[in-house]
Amino acid sequence: MRRDDREDPFDDIFREIERMMEEMTGGAGAGDAGFGGDAHVSTYESQGTVRVVADLPGVDKGDIDIKCDGRSVTVSARTDVSSYEERIDLPAHVDEHSASATFNNGVLEIEFDRANRSADIDLS
Repeated sequence: MRRDDREDPFDDIFREIERMMEEMTGGAGAGDAGFGGDAHVSTYESQGTVRVVADLPGVDKGDIDIKCDGRSVTVSARTDVSSYEERIDLPAHVDEHSASATFNNGVLEIEFDRANRSADIDLS
């Protein structure tokens, strides 16, 4: 049972209940430091930006590594007992040098400016 409602004010409570239930029943997330099976990644696109939101419960900010090549972003995280890595294909080409990221309460948010897909070429 997974809840995908990002706007739900009870999301943190339901996530904790799900984690405890998996731990009690020996589910896939029981030995994972809390984020292996619980990681959820979404992408959002607007006219000028692309935003990636990833749930990484139980991870410290210093244990996250982010790489981007303009077409995809790779998020890696590690704890003492588990590791996580996911490559996310972006819905639009982005300027990887424009990236800004925040990590608050287990939620990673990365925002990119969309890249111009065409270039003017001088004809000599």
